[in-house]
Amino acid sequence: MSVSSGSPIITPQTLPTWRQKEAEPFVRIEQINKQFGDFTAVNDVSLDIYKNELFCLLGGSGSGKSTLLRMLAGFESPTSGRIIIDGVDMSHVPPWERPVNMMFQSYALFPHLSVEANVAFGLKREGLPNHEVKKRVAEMLDMVQLGHLARRKPHMLSGGQRQRVALARSLVKQPKLLLLDEPLGALDKKLREETQFELMRIQDELGITFVVVTHDQEEAMTLATRIGVMNNGVIVQTAEPHEMYEYPTNRFVAEFIGNVNLFDGTVVTDERDSATIHCADIDSLIYVDHGISCAPNQNVSVAIRPEKIRISREAPTEVNNHVSGIISEVAYMGSQSIFKVRLSSSKEVRVTQPNAQRDSGDRLTWDDKVHLSWDADSSVVLTS
Repeated sequence: MSVSSGSPIITPQTLPTWRQKEAEPFVRIEQINKQFGDFTAVNDVSLDIYKNELFCLLGGSGSGKSTLLRMLAGFESPTSGRIIIDGVDMSHVPPWERPVNMMFQSYALFPHLSVEANVAFGLKREGLPNHEVKKRVAEMLDMVQLGHLARRKPHMLSGGQRQRVALARSLVKQPKLLLLDEPLGALDKKLREETQFELMRIQDELGITFVVVTHDQEEAMTLATRIGVMNNGVIVQTAEPHEMYEYPTNRFVAEFIGNVNLFDGTVVTDERDSATIHCADIDSLIYVDHGISCAPNQNVSVAIRPEKIRISREAPTEVNNHVSGIISEVAYMGSQSIFKVRLSSSKEVRVTQPNAQRDSGDRLTWDDKVHLSWDADSSVVLTS
């Protein structure tokens, strides 16, 4: 077999670590439970995180993500189960004896100390020589691009600069594992987006394993090598961002990650490479290009992302998945427009369309009758 010179050769070494069968996890969480009285905050969670990953724990308030992070840090002890870091059982090791550091949501900077003194604090507590402290602090401040602000106090800094001081202080001790609890939550939207890429750059340069807790889906999708979605104390899906978005394994993940249209229906046919689902909301069949392997007449949900749906005034031809309705709401968002289309069943379907041209001429607007269509490979069938 010949391979063209322009074709990349995929070897086990070029695969991400978590896809390599022989790779050993750097962090292994084994059947961890955490109870507070009668309340179960984390319920039988098992998870592998690999060296140099930027792993995100994503979930809403009360999902258990922060409790799991605190157990990794050693601030909480598991009720049962084990936490193994770099091959060592850390389940009941105190925080100060773990190769772990944590960056708190509040940043917890000392207001009376300068930037460099804040960053140096942990190193001085360890008794490192002054020349070593100065060298490592200077290197870390340069990495976060704050060397020129070393003598300033925290109140003289912007929110983004304080965030980078906290990050530098967390990293200067060279932990094997850095835990970040909502690290960008205090920043405005534009600064948060800029800082996300800065955080990724620093993590890539240092090669330290990051575990980030966040409730922000876009933040997790931008930052993470992989995401673990938590709900009610359990991890409901672990996947790379693209896989999580395009192939959710259940209804909760489909709704939690991004926007989605869900059509409830009943399986009519289920072949090896295709299936049809009858949906009362559109009084028609939905065609999908994959089998489901479920019981006959089983109730399922069909998930379709808004950007996968085409919208037009003209009825499409030679398309299996087609429904019509009236535009009830329009939102112009700059890069895209959002349409809500009310079907005859009163169900609303969300459609997004990129604004690729500055002047699109005859724009779709309120009360227009439109036709919606989508390809068979745009649907994901969810059985739970």
